[in-house]
Parts: sequence; C-alpha cells; structure tokens
Amino acid sequence: MKMIKHLFTVLTFLVTTTMVIGQDAASYQNPPKVIEDLLLAKPTPSVSVDGKGVWMLLSERNSYPTVEELGQPEIRVAGLRLNPNNFSPSRQTYINNFQLKNLKEDKVYSVIGLPATLLAGAVSWSPSETKIAFTHTSSNKVELYIIDIATKKASLVSKRPLNSVLGNPYTWVDDNTIIYKSTISSAANAPKRPITPKGPTIQQNLGKAAPSPTYQDLIKSPYDEQLFQFYATTQLVISKNGVETLSGKPCILSGFSLSPDKKYLLQKKLQQPFSYLVTANGFPSKMIITDLAGKTIKIVAELPSTEGTPSGYDNTQNVPRSFDWRDDEAATITWAEPLDSGLIKKQVEFRDAVYALSAPFTEKASLLFKTKLRYGGTTWGNENIALVNEISRSKQLVRVNLFNSSKGSLELLLERNQTDAYGNPGSPVTSKNKYGRNVITTIENGTKLLMNNTTGSSPNGDLPFLAKFDLTTKQNEIIWRSNVGSFEFIVEVLDANNLILLSRKESQKEVPNYFIKNLRLRIADRAITNFTNPYPALEGVTKEKIKYKRADGVDLTGDLYLPSGYSKDKGPLPLIIWAYPREFNSAADAAQIRGSKDRFTTLSWGSPIYYVTQGYAVLDNAEMPIVAAGKDKKPNDNFIEQLKLNAASAIEHLSGLGIADKNRVAVGGHSYGAFMTANLLAHTKLFKAGIARSGAYNRTLTPFGFQNEDRTYWQAPELYYNMSPFSYADKIKTPILLIHGEADDNTGTYPINSERLFAAIKGNGGTVRFVYLPYEAHGYRGKENVLHTLWEQFQWLEKYVKNSK
Repeated sequence: MKMIKHLFTVLTFLVTTTMVIGQDAASYQNPPKVIEDLLLAKPTPSVSVDGKGVWMLLSERNSYPTVEELGQPEIRVAGLRLNPNNFSPSRQTYINNFQLKNLKEDKVYSVIGLPATLLAGAVSWSPSETKIAFTHTSSNKVELYIIDIATKKASLVSKRPLNSVLGNPYTWVDDNTIIYKSTISSAANAPKRPITPKGPTIQQNLGKAAPSPTYQDLIKSPYDEQLFQFYATTQLVISKNGVETLSGKPCILSGFSLSPDKKYLLQKKLQQPFSYLVTANGFPSKMIITDLAGKTIKIVAELPSTEGTPSGYDNTQNVPRSFDWRDDEAATITWAEPLDSGLIKKQVEFRDAVYALSAPFTEKASLLFKTKLRYGGTTWGNENIALVNEISRSKQLVRVNLFNSSKGSLELLLERNQTDAYGNPGSPVTSKNKYGRNVITTIENGTKLLMNNTTGSSPNGDLPFLAKFDLTTKQNEIIWRSNVGSFEFIVEVLDANNLILLSRKESQKEVPNYFIKNLRLRIADRAITNFTNPYPALEGVTKEKIKYKRADGVDLTGDLYLPSGYSKDKGPLPLIIWAYPREFNSAADAAQIRGSKDRFTTLSWGSPIYYVTQGYAVLDNAEMPIVAAGKDKKPNDNFIEQLKLNAASAIEHLSGLGIADKNRVAVGGHSYGAFMTANLLAHTKLFKAGIARSGAYNRTLTPFGFQNEDRTYWQAPELYYNMSPFSYADKIKTPILLIHGEADDNTGTYPINSERLFAAIKGNGGTVRFVYLPYEAHGYRGKENVLHTLWEQFQWLEKYVKNSK
C-alpha cells in the first residue's frame, strides 16, 4: 500500500511540475585547448577495397557540423526527421571527399567531377566493381553520382531528384543500370499547416491490447498524416546508360530489393491508416513482387500495423515476417510465420516455420524448415549449405543450424549464450556467386567454412581470429589470430583458397592501418595505408586492461587511462568512472574479459578520456554487470544492489593500488549509463559528483519495458519504482550534472526525463545543473554543443572532484 502511495505521488508530480531553470541561457564555452584540439582532430579516412584487392576507395569526413547546420529546417513525423527542402533525412554524417588508390601501383588518384561542396552518402560498388555510386545532398535535392574507376571521374546520372526519406534510395542492376527512388513533386508544394484544424485529433481502442514502446516524433494529427504522405511518396526510376524510364506508379515505398536474377523487385508499400502509436516501419503494408516495369506479379502478404505486437521480447505478431530473397537461387522469396500465434508462453515444439516461393510465384509456398526458437535469419550458401539462426532474447540464447535444402534437413551446429563472448565462433566468410550475391564460402571440398571473428574475446582480451569450421565435427580450428600486443582483424578475405586477406592493425602506439596478408605463402604483410596519429597530445598516456573482483566474487574489468608521466610516488589521482550496465543470465559470461588494452585510443565526442590530459585517472568501460541471481530470477531483480557492488569494487581496487583517491571519485555515463549514474548517487555516498547525459530516470514513462527488461509496469510495479532514480530524488545530494539534447530521438529518453529530475532534485535542495543542448538528438553532433559539453563536464569535475574538500 505504501508503494502504491509513492507511485501516485510520482505520477502527480509529473502532471503538476513545470521545469525551473536557475539561470538564463549562457554563451557557448570551450574546454581547455588540448581537449578542443583532440575533439576537432581530422578523422582518418574510411576505407573500402574491391574484391580483387586492386582498388581502394578512401572516404574523408570532417569532424563535426556546426550548430547552424543542425538548425536547418526539419520536419519530425512518423518517427522520421526530414529536411523539408530536399526529401532526405535531416541528420546525416556526410563524406566530404573521395580518393582512389591503386594498390598494385601504390598510387593515389584524386577523383575529378565531384561537386564543389561534397556531401556524399550511400556509397556502393557496381556488380563488377568497376564503378562506384554515391548520393550527393545539396540544400534543395539529392542527386545520384557514379565514379568510373578507369577514368577516376564522377558524373551525375540522375535526371530527377532522389527521395531518400525511407530506406536505401537506389540499387544497382548491372554496371550500366541503376534503379532509384525519385521525388514526384517540388518541396514548394508541401501541404501548409491550417490555422484552424477541421476538428480535434482523436484516437481510440476497442478492447484489443496494443502495447507499444515510447517512440518519438510520431504522427499526431491529420496534418502530420498529409506531411508524411507528401514526403514519403516516391517514384521508382530505371536509369540505363543515361536513359530513364518509370517503374510502376508513385507509392509510399518503405523498401525494395532486386531478385538475384535481376528480373523482379520485392517491394514493401506502406498503406493507410497511418498509426499514431508506431513509426513508419510499423504502418500497415503490402509485400509485393513486381517485374522491373512495375507490374504486380504477386501480393505476398498484407500486413497490419505493428500496434498489435504483444509485449515481451520473444513475442511477435501472428503474421508473416522477415521477407527476403534467397541468395543462392534465381528468384525465390522466403519468410517466417509463427507456429505459436506469436506468444512465447505457449508450449509448442516449434516456434516458427520458414517458407519459400519461387518464380513465377503461381504455386503454393513450400515449407523449408521449422525452428524451436524464434527465427533469426539465414545466411545462404548453396543447395547443400545454409546457416539458420534461432534466438531467444529473454533466455539470451542463440542457435546456429546447418540447412541442407536438397534434403530438407536442419542440423544443430552450435548453441551458446548471446553473452558468451568466448564461445562466439565468428561469422561465415562470403563471396559472390553467379548472381553477384554474397553467399557462404566453402573450402576443402565443401567440408569446412571460413569463420571470421573480428572481436575474438578471450581471457587475454580481444584477439580477433580466422578459423576453419568443420561441418562434420562441428569444431572451430583457428588458423590465424591477432598477436598479443596489437589488435588486428580481418576486414575482408580477398582469396579464400590462397588465404589472401585484407586486415586492419593497430596497437596502443600505432594508429590503425590496412595490410594485405598472405597466410599461404607466409610472406611479410604489405601495408597499403600510412595514416598518422591524429592525437599527439595523448602520447605518453598509458592504457591498461585492469581486472578486479566484486564482493560476491564476480570478475570485473575496465580500461584504465593514466596521465603522461604519472607514477604512484606522485600520489593518488582524482578518478572518473565511466560505464554502461549490461544484463547477464550467467555470472560466468559476466566475468568474461571484453575489449583490448592494445587498441589505439580513438576519441569520440562522448569519451571521458579527454580528462586524462587534465590530471585525472579514467576508468572507461568499467564493467557494470547485472546478473540473474538464479534460474527463475531476472537480472534486474536486484539491480541497485549489484550497481553498488560494481562501483565499490572499482573504487576499492584502484585506491588499494594507490592510483585513485577514493575521496575524489566521479561517476558518469550516457543514456543507460546516465540512468546508472543517477541511481548510484541516489543510493550510495561513494562519489563526489556525477555526470548524466541523455538518460531516462523515471521508468513509469517506459511502462512496456526498457533496455533488456521485458516485464511491463503492471506486471512488476515495485521493480519500476525501485529502479527509478526519480523515486529517490530527495536522496540525491551528491552534485549531479544533467545534460540532454532538446531533440532527443531515442526511444524512452525523452528530454522530460532530465527536466523532471532537475526539478525534483532542486525542489529537494540538492546540487544540480541542467544543460539543454539546442538541436541535439540522443547523440550530440554540433561542434559548439560538443565543445560546450566538454567544458561543462570539465568545470564540474574541477569544482566538485579534483578540488573538493
């Protein structure tokens, strides 16, 4: 009864409280110069190599857009954020320059014909890899360009502006033919908002359960419906050797894919009525097969809105899903259907059935196989080999099966916990078949697969590997592994038979670069890039993967960074602990070592590592596992207690080593890490300050589940109350810095979370500062906003941690 009274108080507070800010908007500030220089260092180019290992595309990006760029016109509707002037997403990271490198000649070429101010995206090699397509986004349109590798020249190929509102805007057919989505009207013709609406916006439900997550930017009115329909409606265009023809009629096309034989298109067309509860991808739709001219060949399925999806992570709608082309056949479509009505609580032998339908699509669909867990997709090889994934999110279980379509058999190859990083065998290496589709590569007369694990977690840290998986013994034989002291992974297998590989290698002191490896001949690796260190200010900073135990015996790790020139005889340092909790059903999995001390330190805007230059010890990626206490228990059943154990053990270990001053410790995190931070400040006195960015602090605002918790508020009200730091705002007396983007687009982390927590802490006399960043979403991008965030964090740490009394 007491808990119900508390919940009523929480809900009343949400309704009646308004945000109060104790100061006017301040001007932008910059952090110390060394931090500013680290943030704005030009990123190293990204790399893409053709399948023959001859040509490399280097793509260069600038650091961060300005706040003015973020502040350009934007429409938020149906879960989308759009630029109303050019029919494209409003928040993108663009490529600003291309270069081509001939790896045999070791020569770099500039690409001519690029737009003067390049804003490129959606890069794709042609089927024969002699051309490269990309989109260029200007202020009023999106255009399609093609780079001819032979001439090193980029040319505009689209005669109509592209529409990239929903999904990929184009696909290659052959080296001379591309299908793209075009606009059908000028942005000037967008519907105008009426001053006086026709009437109120009304929603209703007539007794049918329709739980839904807390999505952002949804349709809220009939006018929003008109906007979505206007911007999402598109026309398919076939461009062949400069000649364009229309394919079908205008429609709202969520996605389209070409059949392997390039004769058919699988299209997902969205239908009305548009939902006010889910995003565009959950609207009613039709799955349709057409020919390239747009003629309907087969309506495969008519799907309802996803509003009716039952809550619970292993539950699904009782409708077909996971539509895709089979990569090893000319034109065969596959999909899954639940055999348990989509409800995991039903006791059945099989959960899903997977069906196939081949051209000319006039016969009845045939059953391929049934799965005992939820179907998680297929990687195709040939008629004898395909890998079928099954998953159970609630049990954190994954299975991989061998499917032989010629026999119709499904054979279990391996089963493991999703959280068992050591047991991950990697992903099958693929190569192009006669249709130009990537399919599983087999070796040694089809008896083995090559498996690439680009993480390679092990008791010695992450050591990526390449292995041979024996389909008979079901064992992985590692044939190459990254050496201790560096971190190297295989980017691409260029020649499976001769084991010629493209790798990316780095170490603490060596910036990532790319190499050609030949495992068969065992000759020296050939460097094909020579990128230099963009962070000279971090030279001398040390990094160590530390190991320690929490009080109940669970092994923990973290990445410890210490300032250049530091030694213990200089005394303990102020400490920053930065973390993000994760749930485990297995204590053994929680104790596994993740990450590598031998990776080159790369700084993102959100990293805490900047402050190692200011005299702090930084424990980044501090493990904060939340482990289920028993077979019938869920990890979150004792969430707070485990947070306390995790935090206390890290502080005790580092103070015991003489590295950290246990009386000068800060904790911080982003998103779920911010949620963790507020909880630690509410329930412990371990810290001098906290930094919480873009978090959710009241779980009653996410009543149908959050993170990996699939129980609803009504099933576990006490858990929702106890896990909400908002419930204990009166106990948060440790200074806390709240930062939130005003345009947060993440499910569950509405800005109201920070607004209300600020007001609650302020109302109860706590020490709190709330920074509201203009135009920012869940991740921050604007240069001025990011620099100011780093300044805010620095000032907070200096005042309440380093110089605390």
